[in-house]
Amino acid sequence: MKSENKRVCIYPKDIQRITGKSYRQSIRVLQKIRTDLNKLPNEVVSIEEFCQYTSLKYEQVEHLIVG
Repeated sequence: MKSENKRVCIYPKDIQRITGKSYRQSIRVLQKIRTDLNKLPNEVVSIEEFCQYTSLKYEQVEHLIVG
């Protein structure tokens, strides 16, 4: 049996699919989340942090994230 690997971090392309914003706007959203969470520019944003920031539920988001 093959176990399905799930990603932990979120990328601009995922934000684009979830919100319907352009790719560039999705990059800005990700940068804003990083600054508001006091993360360094090279640190990744987790899917859960994105959900908390946008007040979305993980269940609403998980099927839109590409493997």
